[in-house]
Amino acid sequence: MRRRDEADRRGERGATALEVAVLTPVVLMVVAVMVGGARVWFARAAVADVAHSAARAASLARDPGAARQQAQAAAATGLSTAGLRCAGRSVSVDVSGFAVAVGTPAQVTARVQCRVELADLIGFGLPGSVDASAQAVSALDTYRRR
Repeated sequence: MRRRDEADRRGERGATALEVAVLTPVVLMVVAVMVGGARVWFARAAVADVAHSAARAASLARDPGAARQQAQAAAATGLSTAGLRCAGRSVSVDVSGFAVAVGTPAQVTARVQCRVELADLIGFGLPGSVDASAQAVSALDTYRRR
């Protein structure tokens, strides 16, 4: 004579396989969303790092024209090194600190904006883009001739 539990379990054959088949796509979607969010965060963090590099490069220049050029070059190099392919890129540098008299504290500000396509970031061919922007400030040497 068979026990009652064995008879009940026979009706559940294949239930585990069905559960796995149903839950696997859900788990994969959750992982994909997490990876996508991490990639978007990385892009924004990289743009912030590039803005700091651009501001620092501008603050080391001797004049406003060179400051703009060096900030642009630092931003281009930084974005390329980070592996970001910007669909639209903007780098602006406020060099008004160079007009301040020597002995007075002054600074330069760099703003970097980068529009990154979601298809490039996440890799699933998603439409749309993410705008990553950052601003950084770097002090000019107070007693250096400008």
